[in-house]
Amino acid sequence: MIRLTALHMDLPGFTLNDVDLHIRKGEFFALMGSTGSGKTLVLETVAGLAPLDSGTVEIGGRDVTKLPPEARRVSLVYQDHALFPHLTVLQNVMYGQRYHGIPKERGRREARDLLDALGLARLENRKPARLSGGEKQRTAMARALACRPDVVLLDEPLSSLDPQFRGELRHTLKQIHEDMGATFLMVTHDFTDAMVLAERGAVIKDGSLHQQDTVTNIFRRPATPFTASFVGMTNVFPARYDNGSCAFAGHSFDGLPGLPEWRAGFAALRPEDVIVGTAADFPAEWHIMEGTVERLEREGFTWTATVRCSGQSLTAMVDRHMVLNRGLGIDSPVTVGFAGEHLHHMPKDV
Repeated sequence: MIRLTALHMDLPGFTLNDVDLHIRKGEFFALMGSTGSGKTLVLETVAGLAPLDSGTVEIGGRDVTKLPPEARRVSLVYQDHALFPHLTVLQNVMYGQRYHGIPKERGRREARDLLDALGLARLENRKPARLSGGEKQRTAMARALACRPDVVLLDEPLSSLDPQFRGELRHTLKQIHEDMGATFLMVTHDFTDAMVLAERGAVIKDGSLHQQDTVTNIFRRPATPFTASFVGMTNVFPARYDNGSCAFAGHSFDGLPGLPEWRAGFAALRPEDVIVGTAADFPAEWHIMEGTVERLEREGFTWTATVRCSGQSLTAMVDRHMVLNRGLGIDSPVTVGFAGEHLHHMPKDV
């Protein structure tokens, strides 16, 4: 549905560097990156708001690289809402329908259906100045969807919402995507949004793509150390591979499944796949290391520990009963363990 080929743009202090991206018809795709990575710029090239130095943009098999935004059948929802201040919520939502040949009364019914789905029905006569940030964001989303676009572009769509409403709106947005059948491209740095909403995604850094894959693979099987770090796989270690063993963090492990053929690379573990305990706590097939607690942190209802093992630090999850009932603290000697299938391997030169 959307095919971006060798997108290149030189800006003062930043370069969009030959980005290739393929988004299938009807899918929900998440482009992830930190602030300043170029993800919103990619969104704007699809919308026709950012002129390219080179490269092509195809939507639905049409080359739209040189077409103006209004000829692309896309809707863009910016993070800062961009609502018309003199129009009511309903008028904002209906505004673009006139340019897409949607009869007024039919458009009004569809707009009200969207307002109801997004929890805005009681606010249809309010103007933006009297809306909260989350209400403005939902109004902007309804306005984009009301035009029945082929492609919906979302720039951090849930960033301004209250936490208690975010989960509900994720569900609503997923349902709207399934009902509309349109192609959704979302840029975000929120991992939960990406994992809940998107089937596939990509990671961008400094204007260059690092990985394009299923969202599950991006989080569980990152292609590069940067991607691993970005998606929270904080335990990334230089590793040596030899005769069916993998050595990292001062330990050598045998019997690991799926070992690569290369001799040098990186071994990585997600923090939630590394558990702090005692040697007796782990199944016989798990792999363990001895270490000392360097730091202990509470994150909501969970605890994480930084454990020093043979000169390397790794982050691991801690059962709260171990902290509260066993007196785990700084400098406590501990055993950390992981299941072999959770260890991820990346080549050295990527």
